[in-house]
Amino acid sequence: MGKCSALNLIFKIKFLMLFSATAVAQISSTQAQTISLDPVFVEEDSGSDVSLLGFQGFELREIPVSAQNYSEKSLEQNQVRRLADLTTLEASLSDSYNATGYWDMVAVRGYTLDNRNNFRRNGLPVNVETSIPVENKSGILVLKGLAGVQSGVSSPGGLINYETKKATSEMLREFSFSLSDSGGLLAAADVGDALTERSGFRINLAQEHLSPHLKDAKGDRTLVAGAFSVRVGSGGLLDAELESSHRAQPSQPGMSLLGSNLPNVADPNINLNNQTWSQPVGFEALSGSLRYVQAVNEDLEWSLAFGVQSLKNDDYLAYPYGCTKEGVFDRYCSDGTFDFYDYRSENELRDTEAVRTGLGGKASFGDVKHNWNLALMGWKTREGYQRQAYNLVGEGNVDGTTTVPANPTLNDESTNRDSKNLQFAVTDAMELGNWTGWLGASWNGINRSSVRTDGSRATDFYQSFILPWAALSYQWNRDLMIYGSYSEGMEAYVVPNRNSYSNPGEYLPDVRSRQYELGVRGGQSLKWNAAVFDINRPLVTDQAPLYQVDGEDHHLGLEVELRGKCIQCEWYVAAMLLEARRENSSVAAGLNGKAPVNVPKQTVRSGIEYHLNSLWSLKGRGVFEGERAVTADNSIVIPGWIRWDAGVGFGKKLGSVPFEAQLIVENLLDSKYWRESPTQYGHMYLYPGSDRTVILNMQATL
Repeated sequence: MGKCSALNLIFKIKFLMLFSATAVAQISSTQAQTISLDPVFVEEDSGSDVSLLGFQGFELREIPVSAQNYSEKSLEQNQVRRLADLTTLEASLSDSYNATGYWDMVAVRGYTLDNRNNFRRNGLPVNVETSIPVENKSGILVLKGLAGVQSGVSSPGGLINYETKKATSEMLREFSFSLSDSGGLLAAADVGDALTERSGFRINLAQEHLSPHLKDAKGDRTLVAGAFSVRVGSGGLLDAELESSHRAQPSQPGMSLLGSNLPNVADPNINLNNQTWSQPVGFEALSGSLRYVQAVNEDLEWSLAFGVQSLKNDDYLAYPYGCTKEGVFDRYCSDGTFDFYDYRSENELRDTEAVRTGLGGKASFGDVKHNWNLALMGWKTREGYQRQAYNLVGEGNVDGTTTVPANPTLNDESTNRDSKNLQFAVTDAMELGNWTGWLGASWNGINRSSVRTDGSRATDFYQSFILPWAALSYQWNRDLMIYGSYSEGMEAYVVPNRNSYSNPGEYLPDVRSRQYELGVRGGQSLKWNAAVFDINRPLVTDQAPLYQVDGEDHHLGLEVELRGKCIQCEWYVAAMLLEARRENSSVAAGLNGKAPVNVPKQTVRSGIEYHLNSLWSLKGRGVFEGERAVTADNSIVIPGWIRWDAGVGFGKKLGSVPFEAQLIVENLLDSKYWRESPTQYGHMYLYPGSDRTVILNMQATL
């Protein structure tokens, strides 16, 4: 990390510490009414911070959006260690180039989320081109569908928010240990307590030895995180938290078509990144935030939040790409060989700073009750890179048995990027009897610039736009709500600054997506919801000299979810049916009516836990996905697949210590299948599902 970046990190850490220390000093000198912090309380259906959606004072199920909050308990019980693991629980979420050892990429409702723009951490923008640990997260909120009011420029799939754990006023001493049959080890601690009657802390630690069944993919990761909360005066609360994480693990390049043939899954544990000079991908991350909330009175609340993130990546890969001898560069050779490259990109720096202030309140005018919110947020990001290596070093094969020499020569330029964003958002929920009208809009101004590391191909543009959202809901009773909504989202594209394009360096002015949604939800012991959505997203075609909007990517779908309890069991079933098609293209008219690549037509997630008695329980889980297109013309698809998981759980107090353990077998039948078929950098890849894996988890609370 460069000297300047290191100084910035030190400054940010000192700022966070100074802010917290100042608040503590203020409390110690103030004689005010004691307001205790709430103790840690975790449950399966615990709520999320819905202020991200612009509506304080509501529960998530009361807001007319499709969203699901996965609580800390749910993440722990389902072995969710990274975002990609959440695809086994959420039917609307699917893999979208998820390789072992690399950052996660997911799609919601068939649209791949933008790792730079579709993610939040405690409601503030972050870049997730890194490894995100979950041991210090109290929940992950998945907002499905267009989220323009909340996120501004973003992919139309949705928005994902990581909520960090807050401090507690009660003593917490929780320790967990996990062991896999391939030698993976994870040890974690969650510790918290009160400091005074008005303040508390929480610390999360994790250390993991990464040892998947995948060959040549051993690594390690570390997490150190702390949180501090203090009550300020009467009605004020300050939360501060800081998180440092490290991950180093060799990544996994995908398999591919062999000429025009779809190969079978021979050995899902072959790693083509297995050269003697292969190195682990390194992720170093430092993230922190401060949030102050002040209750002005019973009907008015003000908040101020500040967040920083600094990332350093070192990206290495023995990279299979194309087949020169057969003149194709989007797949491997028909005989199972491929071109092998030595790819290296060191000291990649990504920094994000964000500040947000909001004012929310309640008011009544006649018979109409208003719940309104105003929010102003600004954030800036900077991405700095070095020259990179991308050198042809020989020929490999899909058996992973060839050896080629290294060539680390830095002979290729990278692109540095800066972005400044300003957003003003207003929302209002207007309640009249059983009816509620929901209105929202955000004004967004963005300034983006880029330049190659040699100073060439510079671009710089500014764009502003307004994004609306509106919904109407009817609350039949507490257990039944029906709603309809309309929303818009925006994406920003700039034409590469090359002479081969007719409009180099210009931005495309109106890449605006639109979504209609109808939903219904209800139930108590049996909770259920269903939503029909219709999304149109403009498609940008990159075929020099043209770089323009050409047709739409149209996704029409149905989501259904049921969660229930019986006398001795808990269960859930979630499904999505998706009809995704390309439409109205003139440049690629032959692709009209075709499904986009790597988007499953159906997804089903299900699970059950049956309690045999007060000590033992049996667990089961099913994951199904329909076929995915490999080629743009849909002439080759990977078939649908199903995976069954099973396990047994045990819980008992050992003396005064609550102890829980579970033994889980993933892919119980050891099925072999292609899990996904992404196209990345113009190349079609295939990723297999993992083979049978046995995991033992243990947890004790002192």
